[in-house]
Parts: sequence; C-alpha cells; structure tokens
Amino acid sequence: MKLKFKMTMLAILSVTVISLFLFTEIGPHWDYVLPRRLNKILAIVITGGAIAFSTIIFMTITNNRILTPSIIGLDSLYLLIQTIIVFVFGSTTLTMMDQHAHFLLSVGLMIVFAGLLFRILFRGEGNNIYFLLLVGIIFGTFFESLSSFMQVLIDPNEFLIVQDRMFASFNNINTDILYLTIGLFLIVGLYFKRFARFLDTLSLGRDHAINLGIHYDHVIKQLLVIIAILVSIATALVGPITFLGLLVANVAHEFLKTYRHSYLIAGSILISIIALVGGQWMVERVFTFSTTLSVIVNFVGGIYFIYLLLRERQT
Repeated sequence: MKLKFKMTMLAILSVTVISLFLFTEIGPHWDYVLPRRLNKILAIVITGGAIAFSTIIFMTITNNRILTPSIIGLDSLYLLIQTIIVFVFGSTTLTMMDQHAHFLLSVGLMIVFAGLLFRILFRGEGNNIYFLLLVGIIFGTFFESLSSFMQVLIDPNEFLIVQDRMFASFNNINTDILYLTIGLFLIVGLYFKRFARFLDTLSLGRDHAINLGIHYDHVIKQLLVIIAILVSIATALVGPITFLGLLVANVAHEFLKTYRHSYLIAGSILISIIALVGGQWMVERVFTFSTTLSVIVNFVGGIYFIYLLLRERQT
C-alpha cells in the first residue's frame, strides 16, 4: 500500500474511535456530557501526540528503536519534583498550588536538566549520544532512589498524594492545564519545523550528518529541549507511561515502512490516538473500569519490548 493510503486509513480510524468515544451512550443530557468527554478526548490526544512525537525524535537522534526519552531520566525527574514539593512544603502546598505555575515549574526544571546534561557531556570532542544515554540512565536511577528515600520519610497520608502522581491515569486527567498544554504543544510544533528537515539525515548517524553539513551538536541540543517539553506535557496531564512511546513508534515504523519522518511522526501520533482513545473506550464500556488503560498499555508494551530485544539479539 502507498504511504498516503496508509495515512488516510489511520486518519479515518482515529476519527472513528474519537466519534465512538464521544457519542456512545451519550443520553438525553448531551449538553452536560459532551463537553466533558470533549475535554477528555483533547487531553488524551495531546498526551498521545506528545509521547509519540518525542519518542520518534529520540529514536532518531539515538539511532535505536528500543530507547525512549524516559531512558535519560525525564520521567524520574518529574516524579522527584513532586516528591520534593511534598517532602519540603507538605502535601497541602502541592494540592493548593496553582496548576499552571506547577506545570510551568516542572517544564522549566526538565528543560534545564536536559540542557545541563547536554552541555556538560558534549563539552569535549570525544563524547557522543551514547555517553549521554549512559549518564542519563545513572541520573534516572539516582532520581528514583532519591524519590523513594523521601517517600519513605514522609507521612503516609502525604505519600498518597505523591502516589497519585506516580502512575498514569486516564480517568483523572488534569484538565486544569489542558488549554495551556495545547498552546505549548502548538508552539513546540512550530519551533520544531526549523529542525524537521534534519531528521532524515540525522537517522544516518552522527558522522554522516556532520559530513552532510548539519551543525550536529546545536541541532541535537534543540531537539532535546523539544523532547523535554513534550515529555513534561504528557506526564503533567496523565502521569508517566513507560511503554506507550516504544509501542506506537515501532508500530509506525513497521506499518509505514519508510524513513521519511514527516510520515513517521504523523503516523505514530495517529496510532497513539487510536490506541489511547480506543483503549479508554474499551476500559469504560467493555471492562466497566475494572482495570486502567495504563496497565494495559504497559503490559502490551512490556511484552513488545521483550520481543524487540529478542529480535535484536537474533539479528
């Protein structure tokens, strides 16, 4: 099948699942139900789009289809920020804090971390993206350990507040920052257009990209900032989702079978929307909230991750 036909199929399927979610059993009080479902759909679409978008970019700059942005500790940093706020100021501060200020604080700290990580590691000529990943794993483990240490010390009632931020929930989406995240997502998309033309070349590797005239370190630094913002958008809305990006990005690669990132990014976003909206509809209508979508995503994604590891080992 041609790429445009495949993209059309994905677009039609995504519109279908969104319509199914919006209008199934809407009842006579549609004027009350529909706006709330619409906000939920917008949040799911932004979350899925941000995760798919950031994962495709990250896989390109690392030249590895198994690695996701969580590998450099961005998700762990977000959880550490929530834990520190509760540990130092108490859970009341976290619950009473202005949601927009809290979101901007988290985004800012994650961008600063990504920038400092890149600046420190790429100061010398001998360092490369793999060294960044190695140190990122160490930082991620350190953030998780520090979070666990503080969570053990805080009051059990306050730990419940932190625990709500530790796991993704599509039934309790933070709609207070919905329109701020939509605006930020659009701004990031516009800023990304400056670097979109470099992705196809970056997928060839560092040496080829430099030989073809790309200012490699500058482009990678800007892309890491974009990834940090996208990860913070998704995490702030619903919480950390470990395997969603891995799943949708690899499905997009396998289904589209192209190196062109204009198709890969759009395709992975559509696949993510289909997976999240369709999965949430099944959770609500079929499983009647007996499970959560994040559990299903992480279960399927974990199995697919093991499959990818075994396939890489065989090749």
